[in-house]
Amino acid sequence: MKYTRLSKEQFEELHQEFANFLATQSITAEEWTTLKKEKPEVAEQELDVFSDLIWEGVLGKVTYLENVSERQMHLFELKEKEMKLISVKVLNPEIDLRTKIGFDWFKRNFQSDFVEYLTASKAYTEDKNSDKFELIKQGAVITKGQLYQWFDDIIS
Repeated sequence: MKYTRLSKEQFEELHQEFANFLATQSITAEEWTTLKKEKPEVAEQELDVFSDLIWEGVLGKVTYLENVSERQMHLFELKEKEMKLISVKVLNPEIDLRTKIGFDWFKRNFQSDFVEYLTASKAYTEDKNSDKFELIKQGAVITKGQLYQWFDDIIS
């Protein structure tokens, strides 16, 4: 398995897609039920293959990721050949960017001496989707990139 297995909730959301996937494997609903009981290891493999297929599709379309912690934001734009980073660090120890109060403070003070910015870019390794997935494993979430674009406009 290249990525991680989808959660039970994700499988439930993708129930129809999973049924279609099994159909492409020539596995009927009845055969799937039998497979789970009699050959659970094979059923597990099918779940893993499906999970990887879904992850590949999602990661191929991802353009922006955000990883926000108490006093830092790592905002990524995932270009064709490289990933670009805008890193924001709040030096005020009383601020937690994950809260509304903390983020409101940040919006008012983003140009103060209490906020540091860093930009960088990095080429992907041979496996671009694995690079993206690694960021997700480290806590990044997929976004539409509004925060990245806002900062990019300010910094440019």
